[in-house]
Amino acid sequence: MKKIGLTKIDMYIIKKFLGTFIFMIALILSISVVFDINEKIDKFMSNNAPLKAIVFDYYLNFIPYYANLFSPLFIFIAVIFFTSKLASNSEVIAILSNGIGFTRLLRPYMISAAIIALFSFVMSGYIIPPANETRIDFEQTYVNPDRKKTGDRDIQFKVSKNTNIYFESFDMGSNTGRNFSIDQFDGRALVSRLTARSIVYDSLYHWTIKDYEVREFDGLKETITKGESIDTIIQVIPNDFIVAKYDQQMMTNPQLKRHVKSQRERGLGNIQAFEIEYHSRFASVFSAFILTIIGASLSARKVKGGMGLNIGIGLVLSMGYILFMTVSSSFAVKGNMSPMLAAWIPNIVFVFIAFYIFKKAPN
Repeated sequence: MKKIGLTKIDMYIIKKFLGTFIFMIALILSISVVFDINEKIDKFMSNNAPLKAIVFDYYLNFIPYYANLFSPLFIFIAVIFFTSKLASNSEVIAILSNGIGFTRLLRPYMISAAIIALFSFVMSGYIIPPANETRIDFEQTYVNPDRKKTGDRDIQFKVSKNTNIYFESFDMGSNTGRNFSIDQFDGRALVSRLTARSIVYDSLYHWTIKDYEVREFDGLKETITKGESIDTIIQVIPNDFIVAKYDQQMMTNPQLKRHVKSQRERGLGNIQAFEIEYHSRFASVFSAFILTIIGASLSARKVKGGMGLNIGIGLVLSMGYILFMTVSSSFAVKGNMSPMLAAWIPNIVFVFIAFYIFKKAPN
């Protein structure tokens, strides 16, 4: 079988694709940084943010995060932009008239999308999360210090198969829980119940329970023990149940997977955002290919409205994609939609759009 390698046309399109993609990112993010500085400069000054922290802790991590977050849309806009230019210069017509089908023409587009998607997946899953920790810490210190989550109320979950714990409230500043209880079961039978006025977290799994009462049950017999303070080991730390708004952005893929599994086993119901984040990182890989097919198919035809019309249609489709992502994520967090479905439904919808536009593409 004859091996078919990359032709000069393939290399030409790949260079155009990647070059336009990088140019788009640099242009849009430069504008975004200027607007962000303009919006936050008063807070930087009022909270005495050091210049070094602004540059290295915030913006050095701001740029890769947002570049990666919107990379599928940057791909889409880049494809429409340079393909429309090729079509307006009759270069697409010349390529197709030489017997190269549109499906074959898409090969360098798919190779370019694969390069970007693979790079984006590695960045989002393993490199950017630790950087996000620095960026978000900066924001909570110098931009929105009043929004930093410092506690929660009515916390209840499983520590193990037969052990449930409850906090009426917990304060992260002092690592102290109020009106704490821990229930031990043997099957469905309650065998002991500890209640305490307060509980303080010390170090890894080490807690100090204060002003407590233990009730132990043996059939109809009940034994009550009281005390002022007792040290104990509980296999939980405050970060397991105090979930801040952006915690999922600071976890790598393996950490997200472990966290979701652990929280589900403990019966906690605040894992939807973590599941959406995890599935979205995989869905974005495939969205790069879907949006590339739509962009190339849409802009390969030379139309009367020229490049402007193609870019306009592309922006409308981009807004539609973002709308689907936002709405489906909201339904998953606040409703009953599966987080996996919420992450993948924009791709599912746009696969049909891609198929329709591909069939209308010139050959």
